[in-house]
Amino acid sequence: MVNLMKWLTLGALAVCLSACADGRQGILGATAVRLSSGDLPPPSTADVAVRQYQVGPLDQLDVDVYGIEALSKREIVVDAAGRFSFPLIGDVAAAGKTPSQIQNEIAARLREKHVRDPQVSVNVRETRSQVVTIDGEVKEPGIYPVLGRMTLMRAVASAKGVSEVARLDDVVVFRTVRGQRMAALYNLRAIRNGMYADPEIFPNDIVMVGDSPARRIFKDVIQVAPVLSYVVVALL
Repeated sequence: MVNLMKWLTLGALAVCLSACADGRQGILGATAVRLSSGDLPPPSTADVAVRQYQVGPLDQLDVDVYGIEALSKREIVVDAAGRFSFPLIGDVAAAGKTPSQIQNEIAARLREKHVRDPQVSVNVRETRSQVVTIDGEVKEPGIYPVLGRMTLMRAVASAKGVSEVARLDDVVVFRTVRGQRMAALYNLRAIRNGMYADPEIFPNDIVMVGDSPARRIFKDVIQVAPVLSYVVVALL
């Protein structure tokens, strides 16, 4: 019973994927997509760095060395090669490392330069390397950072929630697992009602919220109604 409420048929998902591909080639491309009748498997470490956030190219970092003004409140952009330069110690390889690993490396290298007991902090200001794309019937479609653990509900909330014409039982998640493009269909209403667990969303996933034709027609009627009323009054 839970599975029936959890998933629509694979045939319906295939129709949805076809529609998505027709209208959003720029996002989905022409790669064949494998349909999943159960939870999508998590991506491998080769597909994406999971769990602990790992810094990547073009990420923006805030680096502070407590008590040393010249080394404090520095806004740093990791270059395309995954490196950045820091005073006294030169280049730092950041890509693939967590913020705590980077701050430990900076502290160790500063000690080598005779800085006594350096207290270093590294925080991610903005990420461009680990993101999720949220599209379709959400209020603010776009690309959003994945910091820590993100679920489907949190991903949709990041885009300011669903629009007035969203179809809650038609939410597709696309994911690449070991080089294979996969997709599964979720029901946001069932998740909200605790029917099944809120699935985890990983960096590079694409979340597509479907459109309800009935809701769209109703919205259009409501918008047109005041105009019709005005026409009727004018005729009278």
